[in-house]
Amino acid sequence: MTYVVTDNCIKCKYTDCVEVCPVDCFYEGENMLVINPDECIDCGVCEPECPADAIKPDTEPGLEKWLEVNTEYSKGAWPNITQKKEQPADAKEFDGQEGKFEKHFSPQPGEGD
Repeated sequence: MTYVVTDNCIKCKYTDCVEVCPVDCFYEGENMLVINPDECIDCGVCEPECPADAIKPDTEPGLEKWLEVNTEYSKGAWPNITQKKEQPADAKEFDGQEGKFEKHFSPQPGEGD
């Protein structure tokens, strides 16, 4: 098992989770975060820290796509992030919106630490 970041992170990009991760397995895209499943130790401390409830165990049904997205972008495409940053000013407006991946996902990297 590993944890994955799902679509509700898109355009919300709260970074509360990165500060509690003991193995620094979060990577930053332009408008979301992902978890490297090979680095994640399945401790689960990040899951309750996410204000958008976007972090889920990959054992939940229907998360295969998100395991692929997290794997692809955490392995060299996006930089590591270990420190909390200010969330986007409009994060609350996007929290809970449907279809965020199709409408807003960006493959561009973030800044990292």
